[in-house]
Amino acid sequence: MYVSQLMGSDNTALTHHLFVDLSAHGLGHLAQTAPVLNALRARLPALQLTIRCGLARERLALRIQGEFEHIPSASDFGLTMKSALDVDRAASLARYRAFHAAWDRQVNDYAQLLVQQQPDWVLANISYLALAAAERARIKATALCSLNWAEIFYPYCAEAPDAGPMREQMLAAYNSAEAFLRITPGMVMHGLHNIIPLGPIARQGQNLRAELHRALGLHTNARLVLVAMGGIGLRLSPITWPSHPDVFWLVPQNAGLQRMDVISLENIDMDFSDLIASCDCVMTKSGYGTFVEAATAGTPVLYVERPDWPEEPCLVEWLHQHNHAIGISREQFEHGDFGESIWDLACGARSVPIVPTGIEQAAEHLLARLQPTRSTD
Repeated sequence: MYVSQLMGSDNTALTHHLFVDLSAHGLGHLAQTAPVLNALRARLPALQLTIRCGLARERLALRIQGEFEHIPSASDFGLTMKSALDVDRAASLARYRAFHAAWDRQVNDYAQLLVQQQPDWVLANISYLALAAAERARIKATALCSLNWAEIFYPYCAEAPDAGPMREQMLAAYNSAEAFLRITPGMVMHGLHNIIPLGPIARQGQNLRAELHRALGLHTNARLVLVAMGGIGLRLSPITWPSHPDVFWLVPQNAGLQRMDVISLENIDMDFSDLIASCDCVMTKSGYGTFVEAATAGTPVLYVERPDWPEEPCLVEWLHQHNHAIGISREQFEHGDFGESIWDLACGARSVPIVPTGIEQAAEHLLARLQPTRSTD
């Protein structure tokens, strides 16, 4: 079907087409998936990539190497958020009811898109609609993530009489995949029978601390705290944060730069993973992408607790096992009551970086399916 671009020992090979459905609920799904796609493309340089995602192409290109076709739309929404820390339960339930009321039509429409695209395989992180559509189009599919929407949606909406049937429909779609590659740290996912556990996935940044200090005109003893809330809006109030002559805060410009010790991220020309590795501490909410990228660099983490977020227990337990970290309450965060914690983390020893073994594991899994008869040489 496709023009040969990769030549094997018998001078014949196929160009492989992978269709990727990538959730735009924050930036963690991109952070999980991009390293796998890059590792896969290193093995299959002619790999054709089609990516359906609600994030801007420019955002995707910062993480995903090489050419890809972008379909700028989302097939999932996860949960409706009031902010990076607040779930709108009523709005989320209403959206899921509307979504599942039109389930068959949406599956058919997506299946038709896949037939038009003619991929060899589908990878979803973590749209269950994409998996159901792949099954209907008779195209093999794999799921990859640390969570699934059934396990996230249900605790917020369990009291609704139709929440159970919607959850079962979600689980059926996830179970239709040939495998659900659950990366570490990940939720238990009792409702799935196709789980394959993998190691952590994250891009490892370079520690360019000296270069960053020079670019910002800071003295050697200056401590840098990167504020990163995972790509979902949250009103930040740096004016209330603790102040120390050797501590500087790197924040998005829309947070407001009311203080001399607050520096706009937009003025820093550095890859985000390198920035995580180059700072002395990261302040964030609990979330996969930032937690694991910080652990691959040994950068300490101060995180704002999210007691209602179903994924938080497994993330926090893992983080404390592998990195220096302190959790603070929402109230402490809003009132700036975390000066001692920030100072202890920013001035303390760094942890031994973890190795993101899940990248190669996931790439090998997909490669074996795209090239089922490849040589083991």
